[in-house]
Amino acid sequence: MGDEAPEPSADGDASSSNTARSDPATGDQVVNVAEQGDIILDVTFELSERTLQRPGTLAAAAAAAAAARTLSNGQQPRPILTPRLQMAYRVSSDVLKRHSAYFANLLTNPAFRESVLISAARENLLLRGIEPADADPSDLPRVLITDDDEATQSAGRELAFEDMLRIVHQRPVRNARPLMLYVTTLAVTADRFDCTPAVARALAEIKFKWPLTSTKPYLDEAGRPTDVEGVLRQKVLTAWLLGENAHADLEELRHRRECILNAVSSIQTHFLSLYSSRDRQCKLGYDSSPACDSFQFGQMLKFLLSRRLLFLVDFSTASAERLPDTSLVDVEELLATLKQCPNYQLDKHHMNCGLRIRIDPILDYVRAMLSAQVISIPLADWKRTRADVSWVSGKAADNGQEGEARAFAFTRALANDQRLRYEGAMHADKMARSLFTADTWDWTPEL
Repeated sequence: MGDEAPEPSADGDASSSNTARSDPATGDQVVNVAEQGDIILDVTFELSERTLQRPGTLAAAAAAAAAARTLSNGQQPRPILTPRLQMAYRVSSDVLKRHSAYFANLLTNPAFRESVLISAARENLLLRGIEPADADPSDLPRVLITDDDEATQSAGRELAFEDMLRIVHQRPVRNARPLMLYVTTLAVTADRFDCTPAVARALAEIKFKWPLTSTKPYLDEAGRPTDVEGVLRQKVLTAWLLGENAHADLEELRHRRECILNAVSSIQTHFLSLYSSRDRQCKLGYDSSPACDSFQFGQMLKFLLSRRLLFLVDFSTASAERLPDTSLVDVEELLATLKQCPNYQLDKHHMNCGLRIRIDPILDYVRAMLSAQVISIPLADWKRTRADVSWVSGKAADNGQEGEARAFAFTRALANDQRLRYEGAMHADKMARSLFTADTWDWTPEL
C-alpha cells in the first residue's frame, strides 16, 4: 500500500484477526478481517476534488476514525484525506460468495479475470504444499477493486468498507456507535457489493438509534442551508437500501411531495393563463389597456424563464429531452424564488397591474399551509389508522366516487385571514390537505 497506510488497530475486544500485518513482498499492511482468509482485496478509494474541498469533510472523516479506531498508545489516528488511498484486506472467499452475489459472480465466473487468477494461485500454492489459509499475504491472490465517491460523496469510506467485511465474516464492527452519515455510507457500500441483508441485521443487533426528524427550518437566519434536509434524505435512503419497514412508506412520501409541487406550480400556470387570455387584467378604469396585459405577460415569462421555473418546449422530441431533472427541487427555495418577482408596471399610472401584488398573499398562504402538521407523517397514526392518514388512499377513494374533480378556490376570505399567517392555526390541517390534494386550483375566483 501507499506511504499513508493506517497503523494497526488495537481495540480492546480485538483478537489477532483484527490486526494489520505487513506483506513482506510489498511492504503493505494487510487488515486481517479473516486470519485464515484465502484472498486479498486490494481496494483503492478515490476522493474527488469536490469532496476534498467540501467544508466539513475533514471533520466527518475524523469523527468516523475516532469512533472506529484506537491506536495502541491511546491516541486517535489522523484521518487520511488523499485523492487515492489503497487498503488491503485478507478475507475468506467462501464467506464473501455466501453473503454477496457480487463477489459470488466475480470470484467464480470464468468470464472475469479475478476468477482465473484465484484458481491459478490456488493451484500454485497446492503444488508447493501450502494451504491458502496458512499462506503469507504475499502468496495469496489479489483482487483489485476501485471505489469512487460518486454515490456517497464522503471521506472515510475505507472504515465503512472494513466494517462491511467484518459484518459478513461475523466479526464485531469497529464503529459500534455510528452516526447517520456513517450508516448511510455503509448502506450505500453494502448495496454496491450486494450484501445489504447482513448489514441490516448487524445494525439491528447493535441497536442503531435513528436520529429524530428535526422540525427546524432548512435555512438558517442568514439564508444558508442547514443539515436538516440532508439528515432526512440520509434516513430515507438508508431505510430504503436496508429494507427498514419502520419508516413511512416511500410511495406516500413521494406522493405528498408531488402533490405539494403540483399546487405550487399551479400558481404560475394560473397567472400565465390569465394574462394570455382575452379577459383584460388591467383594472385602470378608462385608461385600462391591452398593452399593459401584454407587457405584464412578457415580463412574467421573462422572470420565470430566468429563474428556471419555466421551460419552453417545442413539438420536437429532442426539446423535451433537454428538460432538466427537477426531482431535487426544494419547496422552500421555490417559494422564495417566486417571492422575488419584481413589481413591473407599464408606466407610472399602472401601479397594481402586475403579478407581484397578486401573488404575495397566495405565497404567504401556501407557506402557512406547509407548516401544518398534516404535511408530515406521524408514525403512530400511520401504524394505527393508515387509511385516514394516507393521501394516496384518500385520492384512490375519491377517484372511485362519481363526481367532479376536487377544486380549490383561493377566496378573499382566505387571503385576508391573518390567523393563517402563523403556524399551528386552527383547522389548518384540514385546509392544507384540501389545498394540496386538489385536482384544480383557482387562485383568483372573485375577479
